[in-house]
This record gives sequence, structure tokens and C-alpha cells, in this order.
Amino acid sequence: MKIPWDSLGFSLSSPSTPNQSRETTMAEERVFEFQIYNSMTKQKEKFKPLVPGEASMYVCGVTSYDFSHIGHARAYVAFDVLFRYLKHLGYKVRYVRNFTDVDDKIIKRANELGEDPLSLSSRFCEEFMTDMADLQCLPPNEQPRVSDHMDQIRDMIQKIIDNNCAYAVDGDVYFSVDNFPNYGRLSGRKLEDNRAGERIAIDSRKKNPADFALWKAAKPGEISWDSPWGPGRPGWHIECSAMSVDKLTETFDIHGGGMDLIFPHHENEIAQSCAAYPNSNISYWMHNGFVTANDEKMSKSIGNFFTIREVTKLYHPLALRHFLMGAHYRTAVNYSIAQIEISSESVYYIYQTLEDCGSAISQFQDEIKSSKKIYSITDDAKKSMKNLRNDFEEKLSDDLHTPTILNASLQDALRTMNKILSTLKKKLQKPQKLSNIESLIQLEKEVTAVLDVLGLLSGSTYAEVLKQLKEKALKRAELTEENIQQRIEDRALARKNKNFDIGDQIRSDLTTKGIALMDVGSETIWRPCVPVEPAKSSDGQLSGPPDTSNGPCVPVELAKSSDGQLSGPPDTSNGQKLVPSTSADVTRP
Repeated sequence: MKIPWDSLGFSLSSPSTPNQSRETTMAEERVFEFQIYNSMTKQKEKFKPLVPGEASMYVCGVTSYDFSHIGHARAYVAFDVLFRYLKHLGYKVRYVRNFTDVDDKIIKRANELGEDPLSLSSRFCEEFMTDMADLQCLPPNEQPRVSDHMDQIRDMIQKIIDNNCAYAVDGDVYFSVDNFPNYGRLSGRKLEDNRAGERIAIDSRKKNPADFALWKAAKPGEISWDSPWGPGRPGWHIECSAMSVDKLTETFDIHGGGMDLIFPHHENEIAQSCAAYPNSNISYWMHNGFVTANDEKMSKSIGNFFTIREVTKLYHPLALRHFLMGAHYRTAVNYSIAQIEISSESVYYIYQTLEDCGSAISQFQDEIKSSKKIYSITDDAKKSMKNLRNDFEEKLSDDLHTPTILNASLQDALRTMNKILSTLKKKLQKPQKLSNIESLIQLEKEVTAVLDVLGLLSGSTYAEVLKQLKEKALKRAELTEENIQQRIEDRALARKNKNFDIGDQIRSDLTTKGIALMDVGSETIWRPCVPVEPAKSSDGQLSGPPDTSNGPCVPVELAKSSDGQLSGPPDTSNGQKLVPSTSADVTRP
């Protein structure tokens, strides 16, 4: 499907909406076919939905017994980008993401807390949805829960038994992998290599050790539901097969989840669904990479995880989302405070540029409205818009390659906007001035459109987001606005008395805490920056404050030109970490 760039629009109201007759400088139209990496075939494939113009996707959701960690955030941000992009392409999308609200871990946690299992799981389902809203993840069309689909689960199990692919033993029901010849085709595992999976207990009653539970007989005191095989509850895997069939039928376009679900969960889903419905088919299997800590998969079972709430307590949710999209969704991303700091700085740069742009356009609104002449946009603006548009189309159509957009063409467009803002501070002839304003209007439209599809465009105003980012920075620095103002005054007094070393030390001390002081004209303002650690001597002792001879937070802060205009975010093109990589990188924020 051709990418309908014209359909991109504002999610936030622009300070000024260009007249429809004004030049939009459409980039040369290029057509890119959307390709998805299919875990089943191990290659990229052109996306061809089963129903033209429609797309159906099912993503495995969380087991709701605790707050969700940033590994979960990685998965659901990745599939939110897919959801948004399919909608952008013009598809009518049906997105289903389930909740596992009946599970051994839920029962165990509920018993520990003396709480009803369904009440506990319902509470954490709500907490999860709050986290997703904070991360700008659009709500799926359906969010089914296991506890509401017992009839569908029991019916599917009975179909599998009737088709000779399952058997009942003492109230339990097991899937017989020996009776399903294609078992292992997703993971590539041979049947003789399979062992009981992560959530499949070894049981001598099984015909094959790899057989897995479809229904578990109730243990004393456990929550249970009636069934033809006795009271019990579903096994882990059957729930997704039953709910996906109920919501999307047995054939649909995309099934997604983390790479750890390829085996056993998704392998078992395929076996169950095909055993119950021989014509069952899912066109594309998509799997996201892990979030790691010290290069080990982040997991609740290991205990090396960080919840979304822990991170967003100190960092804006948009910074976490930006961080998670900074690596391609199929690759692993190593959790690092240093990298989230960089993402936080990048988000600040985006929103400060948009805020400055809006202010500039507002100043010239009357002149724009009164002008009957159509002014061309600048060559730099044309080039930046064309590069952003082509990059967006090419990279997202290539299996959702977000990093290149974030780190290249988007930054180029923002730099162009800041360059124009600097130009507007000079004395210009009216035609040149209005040409620059028209360029800002069109660039803002392009940038916000891209941010919207990436899920980085907040429903709050630009100024509100900047305020939130500053509040998070103060919390990380353990400072208040009053503390900062006092230090600005102390520095001004020191400089007045020609105690420049003291003034520099005040600025440097704040820089190590992630607070940058900026001298703009006769005024000193502050904003967040990536913290710079003090220099150390060869023996590890502190040898002095960070080198700020070229200005605060250099090179890690957002660069500003001599007139105080933002000129760019931290340069991370070489992958450098701007805070030394130590064990502190993976301590809880």
C-alpha cells in the first residue's frame, strides 16, 4: 500500500494553520512497500492483509500480578508503533491485546497478600493501562481477559480432544505433541529436543514429556471453574488461542509478542489452534527483542527488572518511549540511565524547538493573515522536509526502523527550524521574514506529523511538556526551583565581585546534577542537561569540576548558538555513552 503522506496531520493544535492556498512544497512522491520480518519464515515479507484495506493483529499481554517492567514497555511501545503505522497507511486496524488474569503466579501472590486472585489481577490490569497511557500507547480495540472467556476456552479444548490431539488424566487435560506432526515449525526445535517448558511441569502421567497442559485440575483452596473434566482452570497457552479466535477468528494477519514467547508459548498456540481448527493460519509472526540489564534479559523471575513506574518517577514517560525506540524493535536494548538521560535531553530539544517555533509564528500571525501573496519556503526548509518525509517513508516501511528517523532526519529538521528562528531575530525585509515564517509553519506540520505516528506527540501543550521535563530534572537533582534561583543569584554576585572561579564552580556543580545554566543576554536561565561527572585523576581521585570552558554541559548538552537558540541535541551517532558506564547504570533510578 502506498504511504498516504497527505493523511498526516496535527494531533496538537498549531499556533497557526497555513492557508490552504499556501505552498506546501510536497516532496517528490516515492512509494515504499511495507515489509515485516516474519519469525515463521525468518525473512522480511511484503505485508499483504487477508482482507484488503483491513489489518488484524493480536499481541500477547501481561500476566497481571505486579507492576509492569520496562521489558513489557518495550513490547507494547513496539506494537503501538505498528498499530499507529498501519492506521497511518490507511488500514482499518483491529488490535487485540489480552490480559492473563488467571495464572499460578497470580494465585501465589494473592495468597501471600490475603487477597482474592481476580481482585488482585484486576487491580494490576488497571495499573498496566495507566502505564500504557503514560507511554502514549493507544488502547487496543479489544483487551480480553481470561476470566471472561472460560466458555471459549473449554469449547476449544473439547475440539482438540475430539480431533485426537489431547487427552484427559485425573482432571487435567494435556495436548499430545506426538499427534501434531508440525510441532516446532515456528521455533525450529525438533520434537526429540523439546523438554517441559517454562510453565509446563514434568509429569509422569504425560504420554510425552513435551505434552503441555490445556486444563489444570483445581488444587485445594484454589480458584476454579467447572468443566467436563472436573473443576480447574486453563493452562497458560490455550487462553491466547481461544481469545484470538473469539476476537479475530482462526485466521488473521499478525501475531506479536516478545522473543521469549516463540517457545513454548507461541509454538503451543499454533499447535492448539491448528488442532482445533485445521484451517487456522496467522500470516505474520512478529517478535520484539529484550530489554537487558548488564546484558542479561530483564525478567521478574530473575529479579533484575525495573518497573515502568520506577523509571517514570524520575524521567518523563516520553523519554522512556524515546529510549525504547532508539534501537530497532527486534534488537536487544541494554537498560542504561545514561541512555535515558540522552533520550530525556532529546525530548526536551524537540519540545523546546516546537515551543520556540510556536512563539515565533504567533508573533507574526497578523502579518501572515493580512498577506495576500504566497511566499516560498527556504531552500533549507525544502531540503529538510524532503529528507524527513523520504526517511520516514523508507525507514518505517522497512520493518519499522525507528532509530534512523529519530537520530537523523528528525534532528536535521529541528536544526533547520532553530536556524530559521535565529534568522528571524535579525532585521529582515518583509518578503524574507514571511518566507521564513512560512517555512516554520510547514516544518512544524511535518515534524509534528512524524512525531504523532511515532507516538512522541503529547496531548499536553509544548510548554506543559517542558515544565514536566524540568520538574523531573529537579527531582533527579534533588533540588527545587528556589534552590536553582538562589544559586543563580550566588553566581551573579560572585561574577559581579570578579570571583569568577566561584561562579564557574556553581555552574559546574549544577552541571554534575543535570542542570545547565544558560546566560542569554543579561538573564540567566536553566534547563535540564545530561549530567557530566567531575574529572578524575589517574588514581581515581576527583581532580576538579567538569571542563566547562566552552560552556555548560559541553559536549553533552543541547548546543546553543551565540544568540541562545538551540542548535542540536547531544551527538550520539557514534553510540557513545555520555556518562561513564559503571554499575550505576543499572541501579534503580
